[in-house]
Amino acid sequence: MNKKQNTTIIIVVISVLLVIALCVFAYFIIQRNKPVEKTEEVNKVVATPTPTPEDNAKTWRGNNRPIAVMIDNQSGARPQAGLNNAELVYEIIVEGGLTRYMAVFKNSTLDQIGPIRSARHYFLDYALENDAIYVHYGWSPQAESDIKILKVNNINGLTEATSTRKGESPFWRISEKEAPHNVMSSTSEMKRIAQTDNYALESDKKSVLNYTSKTVNLMDDPTAKDCEKVTIPFSEYTTTSFEYDSITKRYTKFEDGKKLIDFNTKDDLTTKNIIVVKVKNSDLNDGSGKGRQEIDNIGTLEGWYITNGKAIEITASKASRTDQTVYKNSKGQEIKVNDGNTFIIMCPTTSNVTIESESSNTAANALSNVDNSTNQ
Repeated sequence: MNKKQNTTIIIVVISVLLVIALCVFAYFIIQRNKPVEKTEEVNKVVATPTPTPEDNAKTWRGNNRPIAVMIDNQSGARPQAGLNNAELVYEIIVEGGLTRYMAVFKNSTLDQIGPIRSARHYFLDYALENDAIYVHYGWSPQAESDIKILKVNNINGLTEATSTRKGESPFWRISEKEAPHNVMSSTSEMKRIAQTDNYALESDKKSVLNYTSKTVNLMDDPTAKDCEKVTIPFSEYTTTSFEYDSITKRYTKFEDGKKLIDFNTKDDLTTKNIIVVKVKNSDLNDGSGKGRQEIDNIGTLEGWYITNGKAIEITASKASRTDQTVYKNSKGQEIKVNDGNTFIIMCPTTSNVTIESESSNTAANALSNVDNSTNQ
């Protein structure tokens, strides 16, 4: 093969390579400018749902404004109606060594709640920290004054006409109980009055308690102990106690040794969580001679958080009457609270609160049986 032929072959090869290179280049240019089709993989990415919050606790969800209702707790008022449906129930001492409840309802719709009783001024602190509309039937002079000074959105049933039959009044008396332990109302009537009074029916205030849908393991706390029963004596006249059911993982409430039930449903009165706080109380020097109480609840108080058969020591700190209470464990961390209803028991500092385990209950029962057989 001569030199001329070699040159020709080289030129042909180079030309072919150039053509191939141009074709490849053109292919990539076309592909880059070609509209992207929705492949299965693309559709899969697009269809991925927005991540949900890590915690899906149901308690205190939504923007319904809470309603805080004063509930009678004298023997003539029991059984009460609606306490099982309240997200929060506060129990605090009043005059005569007795207690009253303030039941806080956020998402429940109830046809009958009560018996409703009069306001006491320190309950306002807990209505305010929950941004709740405060419902009562009458008031003490101190409560009347503080409601005006603090501009508390309130509904006073005493100023509403009452009757013996539901439907004629937003507040009515039932025949099954004697006055003054028989005034009832409903959530719909309370909201209707609130709307008439131009009170907001929505609230974005966060919950006082840090609820979680995950099971709270109190055994991580160095102060943890078993709690099958807790007894809180308010006075020689009133003792509150709770007993744990390991099957339902809830506590049943007792008053003066008697199990409480709901007036409407006849179900046992139970709770998922219990918070006990010790607070100094004293007679209010108002000249009335009625023994109305004052409590020293601003600052840091000591107590316990009880749930799922366990109890830990906590502190409850409240900076002012309107600030929310912050509950912390022994490590100084805000406690997480199991999803469900909660009783907050604020008892005198002199109360001999006892927390019993299953073994201590068994021992106490055995001792009781021995004593009984001896007496026979």
